[in-house]
Amino acid sequence: MIQKRLHTPEGVRDIYNEECGQKLILQETLQRVLWQYGFSAIETPSFEFFDVFGQEIGTVPSKDLYKFFDREGNTLVLRPDITPSVARLAASYFSEDDMPKRLWYQGHVFINNSSYQGRLKETTQLGAELIGDDSIEADAELLVLAVRLLLAAGLTDFQLALGHVGFFRSLIQAADLDEDVTAEITALIENKNFFGVEEVLAPLSLPPALKELFGKLGGFYQNTDSLEKVKELAKDYPEVAKSIDRIAAVYEVLVLYGVEGHISIELSILSPYHYYTGIIFAGYTYGSGEAVVKGGRYDHLLSGFGKNAPSIGFAITIDQLMATLYRQKISLPGLQECRVIEYAPEELKDAIKQAEALRLQGESVLLQKR
Repeated sequence: MIQKRLHTPEGVRDIYNEECGQKLILQETLQRVLWQYGFSAIETPSFEFFDVFGQEIGTVPSKDLYKFFDREGNTLVLRPDITPSVARLAASYFSEDDMPKRLWYQGHVFINNSSYQGRLKETTQLGAELIGDDSIEADAELLVLAVRLLLAAGLTDFQLALGHVGFFRSLIQAADLDEDVTAEITALIENKNFFGVEEVLAPLSLPPALKELFGKLGGFYQNTDSLEKVKELAKDYPEVAKSIDRIAAVYEVLVLYGVEGHISIELSILSPYHYYTGIIFAGYTYGSGEAVVKGGRYDHLLSGFGKNAPSIGFAITIDQLMATLYRQKISLPGLQECRVIEYAPEELKDAIKQAEALRLQGESVLLQKR
C-alpha cells in the first residue's frame, strides 16, 4: 500500500531539482517576450463546465476529457485546451469592448490519451491570443511572436509550417466528396500519405485542375513565388483562391519582420480542433516527433459565448519544448547557485545578519548549522 502511494498515475510526472528550476526560468524568459509585444496576463480555472468544451465548440472529443460532477450535479471537465476558456473569459469581461485584446496565459491542460501513445496526460501550456482583430497584420504578428518565443527559448533550427484550413475544406466542397471519402483522405494527409490521396481520387470524375490542386497538398513552398502555379489552378475555385491569397499576404508581412527564414508554406496542415477558420500553423524542429507550438485563426469561437470577435492564437507545450532542448543539447539556464553559510550555535546572530544582507543583494543563501 505504501509503495503505491509513492507512484504517480499513468500519464503524469513529478518535476523536481534542476529540471524544475530550468522550467521556471524558461517560462519567465518566454513571459518577458510576451510582455515586450504588449500582451497582458490572464488566468482561467483548471476546470470548467462541460459546455465550454462541448462538441459544438470543436475542441477535444468527449471521450478524451476528464469529467466529474459538482455538488449540484453539473458536469465539469479538467480543461483540455485553454483557448475556449480564453474565449469564455473574453466574452464575459470584454463583451462591450471593441478594441483588440492581446492576452497571454500559462497553465496545465489535461487530456486522457490512450496509454499506448506514451504521451503525458497533464502538460503545461503557454499561449497568446489576439482577440477582436481579423487583419492580415494580426495573423503575421502571432506568427512572429511564436518565432520570437522559440528563439528566446534557445532554438535556432526550426520551421513554422503555415497553411490555411480553407484550402483543404474548399477542395472537399468543390469536389463534393462524401463524409467517408473525406475522412479517408483526412487520415491519409495526417499520415503524410499523399500518394494514397491520389489513389483515392483517381477513379473519381473530377476536373483535372481540381485533382492537381489536391496533389499540391504534399508540397512545401518557401515563398509566395512558388505559389503561383497553385494560384493559377485555383482561379476557378474562389474559396480555394481566397485561402492562397491570405497565405501570400501574411507571408509578405512576415518578410517585413525578417522571420521568413523560419517560415515554410504547407497546404496540407490540419488540426483536430474544428474551431479554426483561417490561417493555421505549427512549429517543428528536429528531436521532436510533435509540434512544439500550434495555433491558428478562429473567427467564430467567441460567438458560442455571445461575443462576435475574430481572433487568432497559439500555444506552446512547455514540456515538449524542454524535451526538445535537451535532445538538441541546448543548455538551459539553471537557478542561481546557492551560497551555504555554516555556523556554530554561538555564531547564529552573525550568520543571520550576513545571510540577510546577501539576500537583500539578490543572492541565494542557505544557513547550515554545523
